[in-house]
Amino acid sequence: MAREVKIGRKIVGDGHPAYVVAEIGINHNGDIKIAKAMIDAAVHAGVDAVKFQKRTPEICTPPEQQKQMRETPWGYITYLDYRYKVEFNEEQYREIDRHCKEKGIDWFVSVWDEQSVDFMESFDTPVYKIPSASLTDHGLLRRVRATSRPIILSTGMSTMKQIHRSVDVVGKQNLALTHATST
Repeated sequence: MAREVKIGRKIVGDGHPAYVVAEIGINHNGDIKIAKAMIDAAVHAGVDAVKFQKRTPEICTPPEQQKQMRETPWGYITYLDYRYKVEFNEEQYREIDRHCKEKGIDWFVSVWDEQSVDFMESFDTPVYKIPSASLTDHGLLRRVRATSRPIILSTGMSTMKQIHRSVDVVGKQNLALTHATST
């Protein structure tokens, strides 16, 4: 059986070239101009896709950390306020979508919670990525699988038992596993 997944216009897997993704994440600091410049740099470098992160801050920021104060580019603010400042809204993601289409590059996100999946469903991204920190969130895994989009499942923070259980939850169809050391 061939181990292949179609992501956008590319086939990824055995016998195919690597699918190279530029990690933008939240390195744009909530600034769409920086995000677009990073997309342009990724296009120039010849990568296949760019990836952002999508979180719902009040869900993904642990309650005990929400009020912790931090030094940020916006001054000394709570961690929750910081999380909101680095999240793009729908209008900004529409701009990212337009820009990536103009540049001919795939884009997608790591989704950190079920509400983020629902938010992203209004975009036609070719795949969802599950961050390794969310691999054991089976509700999130089921929500992503229900979209019928391919899944990239990151395993860097997981045990083999957790990985096997998560693969059982999403199934092997249209699934790519990645592993990056998280420490």
